[in-house]
Amino acid sequence: MIGTLTKLENPFLNAFSRAEELANQGPAWLRELRKRGLDAHQGLSVPSQKEEEWKYTSLRRMSQMELEAAEPGPAVFDQDLPTAGDGSIRVVLSNGRFDRNLSTVTTTPGLKVTSLYNAIIENEDFVSRYLGKIAPIADFTFAALNTSLFEDGVVVHVGKEASVASVIEIVHVTSGDGFVASPRCLIVCEEGAKATVYESYLSDREGESVTLPVTEVFVASGADVEHVRFQDESMKSHHIGLWQVHQAGDSEYRSYNVAFGAALGRVDQNIYLDGEGVTTRLDGVVIAKGTQVLDNHTRLDHACPNGNSFEIYKQIIDDEATIVFNGKIFVHQDAQKTDAKQTNQALLLSPRATIDSKPQLEIFADDVKCTHGATVGQLEDTPMFYLRQRGIPEKEAEALLVYAFAAEVLELITDESIRDFLEAKLYEKLSGVPGRIS
Repeated sequence: MIGTLTKLENPFLNAFSRAEELANQGPAWLRELRKRGLDAHQGLSVPSQKEEEWKYTSLRRMSQMELEAAEPGPAVFDQDLPTAGDGSIRVVLSNGRFDRNLSTVTTTPGLKVTSLYNAIIENEDFVSRYLGKIAPIADFTFAALNTSLFEDGVVVHVGKEASVASVIEIVHVTSGDGFVASPRCLIVCEEGAKATVYESYLSDREGESVTLPVTEVFVASGADVEHVRFQDESMKSHHIGLWQVHQAGDSEYRSYNVAFGAALGRVDQNIYLDGEGVTTRLDGVVIAKGTQVLDNHTRLDHACPNGNSFEIYKQIIDDEATIVFNGKIFVHQDAQKTDAKQTNQALLLSPRATIDSKPQLEIFADDVKCTHGATVGQLEDTPMFYLRQRGIPEKEAEALLVYAFAAEVLELITDESIRDFLEAKLYEKLSGVPGRIS
């Protein structure tokens, strides 16, 4: 374990009293889970850059804050949401709490969507079977803190062989100043189920807050799940999330991480491929401007034979921003016939921008096909020349090339409404981008 001398000041001390109160409430299994979370966080504290997993991302600014546990309140945001059509399913979590006034949950065969608070009361056996079972709180200090602080969240349960046509939309909104919000999501897709889940993270533009979300996803045998995560919080906010997935045999799980917002944003996404015949996508589009720091750590664990995984991360870095990518693929000894491909591509638009890319591949089986690679570059002169020859102004031509670079990943999203919305957001984010290093 890293010595305590490497830790920063803990900005969450004011929230501990609330965590201690919660550790004395609810059923025994929940009290024990919360206590383990608080103990783990107090032992790990806030990491510094002396720790390998945080080598390129400084939490010093956050460590200087004094944060209270978030209070309930109305969701405040000024961003467009995808148009919700007939039969829509939309859950809004305000500071981690289910907002019934803004949520729309229609009755859908085979689907149960409810607040985590109510689910614990109404269906305790089901929640206790899954909640906290795969999130590794002993290793992730902020997931441990979330575990001690969450008071509500959402439970999505897609039943056996159920096919949900509508997008299941979960909107996380963090409001206020000096708060830490701890939203918790539990998504369970039973055998043969089919569903699309869209999570978005927003915040008000004035408050300086911290969001520590944890999402646990269980994909049973034969299930088919598409899961999109969009983070577009304010440039004053801090966002540190854990996205943990357990995938059973013959299932397909396609995930897309799109990150545009936050002064500091980090997501650890871990997928455990625990069965034969699994197919997994783990893709991302990350854009950082100004002085943003956006950090993505991914991990794919191939534990069984005949698994396939495909990962493409595309990143655009402008101004004095920093992007970190650490992509790990582990092929366990029994995972013969694994096919795993990882690609990380970064586009630098400023001489002051920084990319720290660290692809990792560890193979303990001998009959596999595994590749990984990372490239960092600028816009190429040849396509720019052809666009200029067709009368397109230089700035517009540069923006088109940058857009095309990132949109290649978004085009993989199968749901048209989500894809169109994110492509529009991408174009909006890139408008006015300078383009090439001068």
